[in-house]
Amino acid sequence: MPYGGPLPRAILTVSALTALLRTHIESVFSDVWVEGEVSNLRVPSSGHAYFTLKDQASQIRAVLFRSVGQALRFALKDGMRLVCRGRVTVYEPRGDYQVVVEYAEPKGIGALQLAFEQLKERLAAEGLFDPARKRALPNFPRRIGVVTSPTGAAIRDIIQVLHKRFPAVDILINPVTVQGTGAAAEIAQAIAELNELGGSDVLIVGRGGGSLEDLWPFNEEIVARAIAASRIPVVSAVGHEIDFTIADFVADVRAPTPSAAAELVVRDRKEIRIQVQGLRERAAHAVRTGLRDRRRRVDAERRSLVDPAALVERAMQRRDDLEIRLRLALVARVRDVRAAVEALRHDVLLRSPLHRIRQKLALVPHVRMRLEQRIQVALALWRRSIQDAAEMLHSLSPLAILGRGYSITRRWPDLTLLRAASEVAPGEAVHVRLASGELVCEVRRVGENLQPG
Repeated sequence: MPYGGPLPRAILTVSALTALLRTHIESVFSDVWVEGEVSNLRVPSSGHAYFTLKDQASQIRAVLFRSVGQALRFALKDGMRLVCRGRVTVYEPRGDYQVVVEYAEPKGIGALQLAFEQLKERLAAEGLFDPARKRALPNFPRRIGVVTSPTGAAIRDIIQVLHKRFPAVDILINPVTVQGTGAAAEIAQAIAELNELGGSDVLIVGRGGGSLEDLWPFNEEIVARAIAASRIPVVSAVGHEIDFTIADFVADVRAPTPSAAAELVVRDRKEIRIQVQGLRERAAHAVRTGLRDRRRRVDAERRSLVDPAALVERAMQRRDDLEIRLRLALVARVRDVRAAVEALRHDVLLRSPLHRIRQKLALVPHVRMRLEQRIQVALALWRRSIQDAAEMLHSLSPLAILGRGYSITRRWPDLTLLRAASEVAPGEAVHVRLASGELVCEVRRVGENLQPG
């Protein structure tokens, strides 16, 4: 080409230009932070989240792939303000640029606190915090199950308080990790194992104090549902008095500390002894009072004598009569007291936790069978509902219509949907979508009822 002549034109295809733009944008914006409000949130069955980040003047598409979304402790919602870190790329099929989010946190509130509030709201709506479902603790537990760390201060405090207040109680410890990855699953499994093992009258679930991150396993949904499903009453003892967790709201009783939990589940043996001693003293006092009253009556009769000989004889006879009546009364009184004591002892035995446990255990197989039957019926209904919905979706799917021989035709390259042949002219290109594959065709003729040739 002669020097100074016009430069040759570099003509790029749309795909080539889009690829160049993508390479350039990804190299320049490979790591960016962006803040905006979530809108148009969509989460298809793949689990990936597609949404738009916007502010007062602009918006940009964003995608949060499932692998990253599973690590988030909170759920995305329309209207939520996010601070995101990610990379900018171009989605070539549409020519759109978008942010691939690799990290996200809510604006103005911590992710853990937001997750706490979201889960609390959802479980409260399900009725897991309803006071009506909470059970009273047994008066005299024979065995106490404990789910906590085997090495922390909490277990030492619990054991010390239980042995001090009631040494005869059995303690069954199911040791778990109480913080870090996997701790929530361990805690839930330990609660389920103690329920399956049986024999425990009450469960203490907890740990010592710590930060929100340290206490987080007790804010996990899996732990909340394990506590709600427990057949054994559960006392939640997490952290210090000011700390509240989801486990506290679900448990039958919330204790401010592990030591307080131990004090709640057993009565002090000294108090019990004082009550028994009080009953014993009241019975003895009643007997002494009866004897004293009768002696006073005898003395009064003795002082009222006038004729010494006759009065003495009558008095002696009266004394003997009173003595016989007194003995009979004493025997009857002692018999009544013994009967009352025996009745109290029998009532205590009937109210014994062991007796109640045996009664309740006899109902467990029947309840379990009914629960299994209801679960099977519910699963069958759900499967049928899902199957019907899938069949309806398939019947309404455009792909199903295409499978019957129809096609979708759009103007090329803007992909405008065509409904009449008059909307295109010979020589223009059209895009045809078939049941399997796509075509880009050139229009040769336009008209009604065209014939080959």
